[in-house]
Amino acid sequence: MKIVRNTLFIIYLFIILPLAGCAEMGNFGTGANPWGNARDTAKAPVRTEPLQDVQNAFSNLPPVKVAILLPLSGPQADIGQAMLQSAQLAVFDMGYNNFELIPRDTGGTTSGATQAATSALQDGAQIILGPLFANSVRAVKAVAKPRGVNVIAFSTDWTLADSTTFMMGFMPFSQVDRIAKYSTAKGYRHFALVAARDPYGDLVASRFEQKLKDGGGTISQSIRFTPNDPSVINDVEKLKNGTFQAVFMPVGGAQTEMISSALSYNKMMPAQIKRMGTGLWDDPAVASQPNMQGAWFAAPSPNARRGFESKYLATYGTQAPRIATLAYDATALTATLAKNGFEKSGRPDFNSMAIANQNGFAGTDGIFRFSANGLVERSLAILELRNGQIVEIDPAPSNF
Repeated sequence: MKIVRNTLFIIYLFIILPLAGCAEMGNFGTGANPWGNARDTAKAPVRTEPLQDVQNAFSNLPPVKVAILLPLSGPQADIGQAMLQSAQLAVFDMGYNNFELIPRDTGGTTSGATQAATSALQDGAQIILGPLFANSVRAVKAVAKPRGVNVIAFSTDWTLADSTTFMMGFMPFSQVDRIAKYSTAKGYRHFALVAARDPYGDLVASRFEQKLKDGGGTISQSIRFTPNDPSVINDVEKLKNGTFQAVFMPVGGAQTEMISSALSYNKMMPAQIKRMGTGLWDDPAVASQPNMQGAWFAAPSPNARRGFESKYLATYGTQAPRIATLAYDATALTATLAKNGFEKSGRPDFNSMAIANQNGFAGTDGIFRFSANGLVERSLAILELRNGQIVEIDPAPSNF
């Protein structure tokens, strides 16, 4: 198969192969406008230069209907519209003329998600992408599962995953495993832990401790705090005379700055006590914090998605929000599953076994695959916060 490379952005065609190379996605052709009946208000991308020597592997495929449920109104409408535009960009890049993307507005509410899923299924949706929020995913499951329609959701609530509901969001499991393995390989053995006492904090703290043991590391001191409780800065003083080399801090946003500043105030400077965390730090605001410089965390490589971000900016005139890649990759995945299915059996391959193919897929955030229980696994890079930037210091593995 000839893979055509757009000089602006390289996308790979998913081909299910034994994973010495996971499947790649290639940019195939321009095709006709694939969302003429999409019933949405998002701006459709316009290609300014035609691709040369395009092999349009999707243009003659039979019709397929894919619903995408997003908060296109309400407080999170900007995110929803950006994700819809990313999904449309994927359809355009794949060149699948008969791919009907069916957008439905959840409004960011449970009732809105129920109505959106019901409407999409009545219009013949064969698979559902989205929604974004956990409560909305729960509502959509209740509608889709009895009808035998699978869901690829964008939430990070791992408790909602099952054999028919696949969670595309950035899960903490691989992040914790990767940073624990990398840090112990680099000689870090003694850690402190500062984590919220909530489901996320409980999960990552327990998993990190277990993965440290696998590499010969230990947690010598721990602080667990009520989420958003500012008194945690007083508890940080208790770590002052510890013998640890690094602090694992699975927190994000303002809490990161608050805890890291408290560490520095108590003479645990970033140069002496390494900060380590999760993908919650994949955030320019965290990267700019003075007391977080030199910190390590695991997340998808920013280099992998740079082409997508450039193309989104050129197409829509605005920066893509971080989670926009989820909508792009999920849409490209469904187009590929449809193509593979039509070639093998004459119908889209949207069943659970095809979605959870363990060879994996290559997307804009690197390689990923779904487990049979619906959770996504990603190959992750190690990133460092350096001079206000997020810098890749150890590339993501090329296979699982």
